[in-house]
Amino acid sequence: MTGKLVIVAGPSGSGKTTIVRHLLGVYPRLAFSISACSRQKREGETDGEDYYFLSVEDFKQKIENGEFIEWEQVYPGSYYGTLRTEVERLWKAGRDVIFDIDVKGAMNLKKQYRENSITIFIKPPSLEALGQRLQKRKTETPEFFEQRIKKAAEELSYSPKFDKIIRNNDLPTAFAEAERLVGEFLTMGEVL
Repeated sequence: MTGKLVIVAGPSGSGKTTIVRHLLGVYPRLAFSISACSRQKREGETDGEDYYFLSVEDFKQKIENGEFIEWEQVYPGSYYGTLRTEVERLWKAGRDVIFDIDVKGAMNLKKQYRENSITIFIKPPSLEALGQRLQKRKTETPEFFEQRIKKAAEELSYSPKFDKIIRNNDLPTAFAEAERLVGEFLTMGEVL
């Protein structure tokens, strides 16, 4: 059994997680795909709810076993991926799946599920605005902050490869655009 995939990506700090959470509240048939990662838990995060937190060794073993639909080493020693069992679990429950994922992971998912997916890129107003958002979080060291900004510039170059782009200049407007795009996609092909 397969359902639909809503794949949301964009640089860290673009607002993609906020938009995904909003969409989950609007569309009850959507279920969040919990990614696996090898990074440390941040304050307030829960294993199995925010991410499946794995050691680097466990993550690499799952790669070797073919347990990921997609995975990426996002930063040196920091792996993220989507476990095949996670998507299958949600589809078996009759749900469509929404992802909050990095751009390369989004492209990998799109390749595999072209017919039943939509990719949406969340674009910040500018790199400067993105930097200000990341600094407000106060979750990174200055060195890691610089890595994130450099990576964000690279990720922005992927936006033309996505089905849709939402520029997040104003959150209520971005919410409305996301609702419209996802609503149209979820009802596409349904007999009314």
